[in-house]
Amino acid sequence: MLKEKVESLLNKALDERPSLFLIDFTMGGDNTIRVVLDGDNGVNLKDCMDISRAIEHNLDREEEDFSLEVTSAGATSPLMYPRQYTKNIGRILKVRTGAEELEGTLVQTSENNITLEWKAREPKPEGKGKVTVQKKQDIAFSDIKEAKVILKF
Repeated sequence: MLKEKVESLLNKALDERPSLFLIDFTMGGDNTIRVVLDGDNGVNLKDCMDISRAIEHNLDREEEDFSLEVTSAGATSPLMYPRQYTKNIGRILKVRTGAEELEGTLVQTSENNITLEWKAREPKPEGKGKVTVQKKQDIAFSDIKEAKVILKF
């Protein structure tokens, strides 16, 4: 009963803020409500507070005791939905597929895949030594096991 009410309030609050989207929603047996958000332009503290208030102010603590936590997806959290990749264009990703692990700059996303670019050192076609080459690869969302943004400082 409480879970359905919270879900309804959460969906209504997100409908009013189309740039935000849900990453995870859980509710523990002890009425601990946990909401994890992301946004096309990131998520700030005010966004979390607005969503928290939209839920909390419409529930009666006299009826149900609960705790509520609304957070943003962390910078090091794996990307879970195609919508998250778009806001990370231009950043370096580490992508693990079933066959390989690639690290490169995310240059574009489409409905079905992402495109990574990186430089690699390879043996020269003729003679000794190595040459730096520009590599580019499309990776289907369905092939991605895990993808994370690599933060460089």
